[in-house]
Amino acid sequence: MKKTLARWAADVWYKDAFLGILLLPLAYVFSDIVRVRRFLYRKGFLKSHTLPVPVIVVGNITVGGTGKTPLVIWLAETLLASGYKPGIISRGYGGLSETWPQVVNKHSDAKKVGDESLLIAKQTCLPVVVGPSRVESAKRLLDGFDCNVILSDDGLQHYKLDRDIEIAVIDGERRFGNGYCLPAGPLREPIERLGSVDFTVVNGDKYADHEVSMRLVGDTAVNILTDEPKPLQQFQGLDCHALAGIGNPERFFKLLEMNGLSCMTHSFPDHYPFGRDDIEWGDDKPVLMTEKDAVKCTGFAKPYHWYVPVKAVPEATFGQQFLDLLKQKT
Repeated sequence: MKKTLARWAADVWYKDAFLGILLLPLAYVFSDIVRVRRFLYRKGFLKSHTLPVPVIVVGNITVGGTGKTPLVIWLAETLLASGYKPGIISRGYGGLSETWPQVVNKHSDAKKVGDESLLIAKQTCLPVVVGPSRVESAKRLLDGFDCNVILSDDGLQHYKLDRDIEIAVIDGERRFGNGYCLPAGPLREPIERLGSVDFTVVNGDKYADHEVSMRLVGDTAVNILTDEPKPLQQFQGLDCHALAGIGNPERFFKLLEMNGLSCMTHSFPDHYPFGRDDIEWGDDKPVLMTEKDAVKCTGFAKPYHWYVPVKAVPEATFGQQFLDLLKQKT
């Protein structure tokens, strides 16, 4: 059912303009509510919590993945290399923990804390705290760890937490779909919201001079059971399965194609709770998946299951621009 609804929504938002038009009255109501809510926070009628350290929010204005988590990891590494002590907070989407906030490390259970937060903890080895309230997560982070800057993975619309820098990430292929707000389109906020962020990072080719381009690169597969790395080129000519439960699965499949692979592809909704039967097709052919999906499959993976880690590579000038702005804010 979840897969069917996700595909239906994608068709409405990115392909079938007529169905989106039918839902426009609801979209207008939604966008008005969003504007009023933001106005109330901006004017102080609804209170935002200010932290004693700078807060950097990396989010998007569309439903679904845009590549913000790899960018958060890149930003964390950039901050570390510049002498900062970053900590990371996230919603922990999909996590089923009974108590929040939760501290995440590389040994955490993705079912409890969410796939993206576990991926971040594994790749960065930095303090990560997740929970529905980013304010409470941030407090827990500052109480328990020595951090002097906070990165928020998502949370552009979580106005209870005041922020010093806002970075919006856009899917360069799908952009804003039909341009409508929910439920007629994929927008969480009207496109005009991008006029108030500090940086607009495009995962792909940028359309305007003020945008920052970013690529996700990966040319290696890692065995889920053994951690053995293998160049993707060694899978060329083999019959392979490729699966992805991310916001835009086609982006992952195209990455494999660019590395010369021809795979049978299997798309799943973002944050899909994989089980054993979801990654088996009755054969022993190699199965390639994203690293975000792999953290949910470690308990039942077999020797032919591999994941493909990717790294964010923003355009060359972005890192210094980001650090310069952070210095201005502190």
